[in-house]
Amino acid sequence: MFALIGIASAAPQYGLPILAPSYGPAPVPVYPDTVPAYDYSYGVADGYSGANFGASESRNGYATSGEYHVNLPDGRIQTVTYTADDVTGYVADVKYSGEPVYAAAPVPAYGPAPAYGVAPVRVAAPIVAPAPYGLRPAVVRAPLAPIRANFYG
Repeated sequence: MFALIGIASAAPQYGLPILAPSYGPAPVPVYPDTVPAYDYSYGVADGYSGANFGASESRNGYATSGEYHVNLPDGRIQTVTYTADDVTGYVADVKYSGEPVYAAAPVPAYGPAPAYGVAPVRVAAPIVAPAPYGLRPAVVRAPLAPIRANFYG
């Protein structure tokens, strides 16, 4: 009798409700409508490589303004000042400062190529001597094969 009670208590309980997960559309995140505003700037000045450039920009809403500069290979500095907004778009003003300096053509460290002429080709003539008396090369004549008119048979 005790065994029946143990089995009955181990049986699943069918009276409990089964909760199934409900699927629906994902919640839409709501972001506050804020005006973008930021300021940033950076610069690099490396004496070893000669790199010198930088930029700065500020934005408040849709109005953006900034400037960047870079050293050009010819020694000048290029500076670009720009503004951008929803009315006029992107407007840039490019200015160059300094004078361009071009290096002279490098002088090669080697001399001119040597002038090569065509050397005469000297070929030694073969020495031809007559064969000693009484010795002649042997000439062996082989018999000719008969010519057939019918090549297939």
